[in-house]
Amino acid sequence: MSCTHLDTTPLDAWAVPVDVKGCPECIADGHSDWVHVRMCLTCGYIGCCDSSPRQHATGHYTESRHPVMRSIEPGEFWRWCYVDEQIA
Repeated sequence: MSCTHLDTTPLDAWAVPVDVKGCPECIADGHSDWVHVRMCLTCGYIGCCDSSPRQHATGHYTESRHPVMRSIEPGEFWRWCYVDEQIA
């Protein structure tokens, strides 16, 4: 089945910030143990991935219900839909 969220949310919905040094919430709380960073394609929120201890990207989805995020790791060009659990 095709995911309508991925179909309607382009990879470049938000420009990837060049000054991101890691997960902003982890940094603000004094942590530096995030693994990868993701960006919400609805509002531009940046948070750490599910392999990270605090999983801020998924926490953002849980609170906001914004369905699609993308990796902002160098060289990675994919999106993930939390609703349909699909990648593109």
